Amino acid sequence: MIYLDSASTTRIDERVLNAMLPYLRIEYGNPGTVYGLGKRAKDAVENARAQVAKMIGAKPENIIFTSGGSEANNLVFAGSSSFLFKLMRPHIVTTEIEHTSVRRAVQSLVFDGGHTSTWLKPVASPVKNIGTIDPAEVANSIRDNTGLVSVMHTNNETGMENNVHAIGRICNDRGVLFHTDCVQAAGTKRLNVDEIGCDFMSLSSHKIHGPKGVGALYAREPSCLNPIIHGGSNQEFGLRGGTENVAGIVGFGKACELVTELVDDTEKYIDTLYDSFYWRLAERIADKGLTGIFHVNGVLFASHGNKTINLRFDGIDSETLVYYLDHKGICISAGSACTSLEQEPSHVLLAMGLSPEEARCSVRVSFSRFNTLGEVEAAAGIIADAVDHFHRMEG
Repeated sequence: MIYLDSASTTRIDERVLNAMLPYLRIEYGNPGTVYGLGKRAKDAVENARAQVAKMIGAKPENIIFTSGGSEANNLVFAGSSSFLFKLMRPHIVTTEIEHTSVRRAVQSLVFDGGHTSTWLKPVASPVKNIGTIDPAEVANSIRDNTGLVSVMHTNNETGMENNVHAIGRICNDRGVLFHTDCVQAAGTKRLNVDEIGCDFMSLSSHKIHGPKGVGALYAREPSCLNPIIHGGSNQEFGLRGGTENVAGIVGFGKACELVTELVDDTEKYIDTLYDSFYWRLAERIADKGLTGIFHVNGVLFASHGNKTINLRFDGIDSETLVYYLDHKGICISAGSACTSLEQEPSHVLLAMGLSPEEARCSVRVSFSRFNTLGEVEAAAGIIADAVDHFHRMEG
């Protein structure tokens, strides 16, 4: 099997698994208890909090553990709702290319009443569907009653990177809270909350070779938030009730420690994988005379450490291609794993200007540090053969 769907989830690092095992077998205490077994569990959670904080240049007391990126995103919006009303700034600016968890969280606030929202489209041109958000459009959308702006760092379907540093400066200058979903950026891009200027940052463990079911929200001022899961006042600073997933949190912390050590080398290696895959695929597609039906949704080589490329093969249904490649031992996806069963064209690709038919002919390929050059080049050849197979059937 050649796994090329790391935007969906990643293989757990053996070092992460080894760090977790004692907290599944021996050190199984509840961090809320006062005896030694519980205190050691609590210490492990706090050590992991420091590891997550270090990865993004934050302080440990600003890290709130969650069940993943989606919960972190929801905590930003539902958790800050009362604060925004107190400020009399209930207007939210976000984009049409955000992850579904952001989109639906904003829609929920608007539906429940009181909040209003502005949805920004990505930049497009007559030649290319660029797929990024113009910071100037963010600035133009901020009103006197705008309290929160949310723009993702790196898109989960196209890999396109937004200029969150510029957006952060705009929000800071205007006194508006800024949230950025960094779930897809972490692991291959160096992140720093102060350099970005964000008030909130969402992270997920299983996107960076950690376990599933754990993530984190960075909150510059946690007092801006109210919990969306109520429980013990000592759990996650009173912002997330429920007994802590100690083993998962320890694994997440170890994954962040490895990212801190490896991110620069990983960024370079991902660039090599991306380049090798694309050029081998383009070469094989050209050999078969299919260049006219082959497109990249977004901009090639737009940023370093971009682990995701979104491809379109005109006239070839993406789900059919994904199932066919699965039988050939290649794992890619037809879009976000969170919406893969909804039978609807990607909202990201539609926002970029693609037609529903073009969106349904698009697939996502994404890499990790565990892929090899041989794997990605072999996969490129198999994908080209599959495209040729379906094109001949259509012909």
